[in-house]
Amino acid sequence: MKILVGIKRVVDYAVKVRVSKGTVDLANVKQSMNPFCEIAVEEAVRLKESKNASEVVALSIGPKQCTETIRTALAMGCDRGIHIQTDLRTDYMDLQPFAIAQLFQKIVEKEKSDLVLLGKQGIDSDCGQTGPMLAGMMGWPQVTFAAKVEVKDGGLLVERETDSGTETIQVKSLPAVVTCDLRLNEPRYATLPNIMKAKKKPVETLKAEEMGVDLVPHNQVLEILEPPPRKEGIMVENVDSLIDKLRNEAQVI
Repeated sequence: MKILVGIKRVVDYAVKVRVSKGTVDLANVKQSMNPFCEIAVEEAVRLKESKNASEVVALSIGPKQCTETIRTALAMGCDRGIHIQTDLRTDYMDLQPFAIAQLFQKIVEKEKSDLVLLGKQGIDSDCGQTGPMLAGMMGWPQVTFAAKVEVKDGGLLVERETDSGTETIQVKSLPAVVTCDLRLNEPRYATLPNIMKAKKKPVETLKAEEMGVDLVPHNQVLEILEPPPRKEGIMVENVDSLIDKLRNEAQVI
């Protein structure tokens, strides 16, 4: 089984973003691999370690700095990387999920991948659309919000998160698309020897503008605003006072 795992370079989850001139300011802001993509990489590597996969290929779309993110995935255990290079912003401002899914489709067809693992969403745009769109374009079965993945009878047995608990879905045969949720695994830290080895692993670079995909966004972002500051909290003397304020002032109970 050949696995293609998608990784996205986003503003680090611990960074407080700044809004400047109607957009998120990315100048001198720490960026790293999307946390959900880290989970997808970890699951792909575990499938290879359990002899269920023969090769894991990491794919990222974005500026030249994405090569660093790909190297991180290679240090975690991926075999090689593919970088679709573009200067367009991938946080929904310029490059949107429909175009991204089409770029992924080109690579999936070229690589003849049996399984595509993606994070359930990017923490920058929170769209969660790339996986389902790719599955639709390929005509493949898909399972979103995966909390457990097991290879079984030539297919997959996937436990997925829902609003009311979890449900188990059987994918009878591959190829398929799976998007990964938080409880699927805990990503490993790349060790120094593996970081050094990752520098020698191959990374293929392609130009997004030369892949025959219309990259023009279909939706326009009109305005970006910072969330309003939270009101200062108050201290109450006892539980009765707390309940009274929650009921009569906040009106939440």
